[in-house]
Amino acid sequence: MSGLPINSISRRGWGTVLVLLTGLVPFVSWAETTGKAVPWQMTFQPPASPVMYQLKEFHDLVFFIICGIGIVVVIFVLFVVLRFREKVSKVPSKRTHNTTLEIIWTLIPLLILLVIAYPSFRLLYYMDSHPEADMTVKAVGHQWYWSYEYPDHGNFMFDSYIVPDNELKPGQPRLLAVDNAMYVPVGKNIRILTTSDDVIHSWAVPALGVKKDSVPGRMNETWFNADQPGIYYGQCSELCGPNHGFMPIEVHAVPEAEFNKWVEDARKKYA
Repeated sequence: MSGLPINSISRRGWGTVLVLLTGLVPFVSWAETTGKAVPWQMTFQPPASPVMYQLKEFHDLVFFIICGIGIVVVIFVLFVVLRFREKVSKVPSKRTHNTTLEIIWTLIPLLILLVIAYPSFRLLYYMDSHPEADMTVKAVGHQWYWSYEYPDHGNFMFDSYIVPDNELKPGQPRLLAVDNAMYVPVGKNIRILTTSDDVIHSWAVPALGVKKDSVPGRMNETWFNADQPGIYYGQCSELCGPNHGFMPIEVHAVPEAEFNKWVEDARKKYA
């Protein structure tokens, strides 16, 4: 290996690598649809709320920083391997300390952490800001289903169970569709109050940037604002028992007029 220069790698070898990489492209989805994960998805679901937009931007920032660090490390490793291999460096260096170098490799990671810390704290504050809510929905976790209450619209309540495989209708995703979905109006600040009546659950909808633990005896609060109509799916994201994977969440974000019509029907249906 010591006598093999980098440029001796054959073009055929690089060609093989490129073919393998490009061959994966047809099998990779970049999450072009909204509301749920798709096969071979490699990125986040398209954001559908202000919180999720900022979460994605922060993720992209950290991702590029990590890639940059990885590239720099690889370059330094290759430099050391080539510059100080036995054939070139007949007399090995015995230097053990370099004050300037040690200061540099202490300051650079510190600066990188500061670059990451500022948007991180700003995002955490924004997620916990809880702007003035236009309406409230209470989500209660059970083993293994969800209950929803609408205290601002007559205080009606309903249970939401997973749709069994043998009852799925065309277009309904397996393990994500429910019999009674949660409805909210588009463009409104929705306060979510969540708790549990048995064990710890977690109410999570990735496209909306929401994930909050549902803890027995405690009422936790979070919020979201769906900025575009659609159906958004989530799941309980806390290990809550053998049917943990079978208590999905389905949120329908609809225009306000359609939401008001749903409320009228729901008051009668769930009276």
